[in-house]
Amino acid sequence: MDSLLLLKAAVMGLVEGLTEFLPISSTGHLILAGALLGFDDDKAKVFDIAIQTGAIVAVILVYWQKIRHTLVTLRYSLDAQRLVFNVLIGFLPAVVLGLLFGKFIKTHLFTPEVVATTFIVGGLIILWAERRPPSAVHIQEVEELRGRDALKVGLVQCLAMIPGTSRSGATIIGGMLLGLSRQAATDFSFFLAIPTLIGAGAYSLYKERALLSMADAPLFGVGLLVSFISAWVCVRWLLKFISTHSFEVFAWYRIAFGLVVLLTAHMGWVTWAA
Repeated sequence: MDSLLLLKAAVMGLVEGLTEFLPISSTGHLILAGALLGFDDDKAKVFDIAIQTGAIVAVILVYWQKIRHTLVTLRYSLDAQRLVFNVLIGFLPAVVLGLLFGKFIKTHLFTPEVVATTFIVGGLIILWAERRPPSAVHIQEVEELRGRDALKVGLVQCLAMIPGTSRSGATIIGGMLLGLSRQAATDFSFFLAIPTLIGAGAYSLYKERALLSMADAPLFGVGLLVSFISAWVCVRWLLKFISTHSFEVFAWYRIAFGLVVLLTAHMGWVTWAA
């Protein structure tokens, strides 16, 4: 396989790993990076979704002790059962709404105006959420989540179907607005990402399997590996960052990136389409 193509796959994997779990939207960054690299055909779009699996493996590794303890104690631990139940409840809205509206969203919402607007509006929401007077936090740890809390966060996650919104940004900030502590909202966002992104990747690969062949294995392998490594570094950094910092820096970045989207679209550098 062409070494230049493998290099492009590595760059895309790096972009995916660094942006998937930060509240800045991996989708918008992958569209821009793919367009600038000339890596934006139909197969590349399947690649973008499939390499999310590498990022998810990184989350599983970072949270392995917690995940292992949950699975081992699932039969008799109410906390373990509650966590698994809440993840499933939170995952359900994305399945239902994704199947119902996924095609419509890809057809009509992947426009520079929508992407830029969601970047900028999302940044303003983060600024508002971080600067508003502190509200009561009734959930300090992820184990304290109730079913209705998980469902609400799952519904908020569905906002990320709009390109440029950010799945992690929606679930973390949404969770905080619903009364979760910053740590609990972040932890649940990561746990919720596991079935959501694996499901999206598997569905995309199955749906577009006619575009793929064994010759693509090195391409996908490089993307998955780089996505895994960069996401592992990013998740570990983010968990330390949130203990002493707010998300305001990401808000300003989102606003700036929204302006970049408008510039690249206006100049004709990027085709912001599904």
